[in-house]
Amino acid sequence: MLATSALWWCAVLLARAWGLSPAWAVPPPAAHALLMSQGFMPLFMAGFLFTAGPKWLGLGEQKAQRLLRPVVLMLLGWALAITGFHLHGLLAATGLALVAIGWSHISWMFMGLVRRSRMDDRLHPGVVAVACGVGALALWLATAALALDLEPLLRSATQLALWGFAASVFAAVSHRMIPFFGASAVPRLDAWSPTWLLWVLLGLLWFELLPALVEPWWWPLPAAVRWLQVAVEIPASVLLLWLAVRWGLVQSLKIRLLAMLHGGFFWLGLAYALNAASHTLMALSGHELSLGLAPLHALTMGYLGATLIAMATRVSSGHGGRPLAADNTAWALYWLLQVAVLLRVLAALWPTAQTSVVTALTLLAVLAWTAATTGWALRYGGWFGRPRADGRPG
Repeated sequence: MLATSALWWCAVLLARAWGLSPAWAVPPPAAHALLMSQGFMPLFMAGFLFTAGPKWLGLGEQKAQRLLRPVVLMLLGWALAITGFHLHGLLAATGLALVAIGWSHISWMFMGLVRRSRMDDRLHPGVVAVACGVGALALWLATAALALDLEPLLRSATQLALWGFAASVFAAVSHRMIPFFGASAVPRLDAWSPTWLLWVLLGLLWFELLPALVEPWWWPLPAAVRWLQVAVEIPASVLLLWLAVRWGLVQSLKIRLLAMLHGGFFWLGLAYALNAASHTLMALSGHELSLGLAPLHALTMGYLGATLIAMATRVSSGHGGRPLAADNTAWALYWLLQVAVLLRVLAALWPTAQTSVVTALTLLAVLAWTAATTGWALRYGGWFGRPRADGRPG
């Protein structure tokens, strides 16, 4: 799904650059945002939550067959939804309804694991379970938006999925896993992750969610709202960038797989810094000036994308019976993805008057992203379904 999403959007942008105009039943930006926030992310989370989740909760291993039907339903739903993006909104809504059913079922199963657990510390799984429920709600809202042809509702649902679901899950996992992995690999580091820090991370994300939900219905927002955002985003960016260093960003550079994880988190701090600069420009210019989509892509491609690749590489290696390390292939794919993020952010920051440069940077970004994600899917996807390399069961 990761590779399919990239290939589809790459084809769309290349067609546009060549002067071709494919049919659209759903506005392209809205379709792109919906697929990239809710397409491959829930599938990755499903696998992660039913392998790492039971360990966090003190439960036994879960049978993969439990996930088969809802995952197949989600894949079928996205096939219909992507087709519907081009043919008819009701077809897209039907497909997304299947995705919503599948993810709602998976979320309910994970909530059941949390309820059955007798562990004293269920904070992180509990936060993730709530966020998964928010993701299900966002999918149902998006389904209604497609059926009723309400683009503002579709955009709000996508923002809810991005900040309240995907980013919230990743923040909870980052808070638990990054300091733990760092302390395990680098003895000089300690697994510093106080509970209050998790609530601060989640609070910052939901603070960004509130105006993002309102923007599709009320634009432009008052300057006072933008200044309030800036007042929070500047210290937030400082905190997040300091936290990346505190958790061992520099020390992790000697261990590739750990560096991949830390590099993803570093983008979260950069995203807040870019948001602060963008909202400052909006407040000063009456929304005439901004940094465009640069902060958004720093968050999505940078933080979420790089973290996903790092975690999926680690999980695929571990469960495939291979060393927990990033070899040259994984390392090259990761840096190709980083190049894609930099190019896309640069395209958003480039003066819009220079259309040809912006177009070239955007195309280079999508080509690099597609090469990185497709290359990853081909390499690691070839491991799935095969016996473990170390001969152990699984």
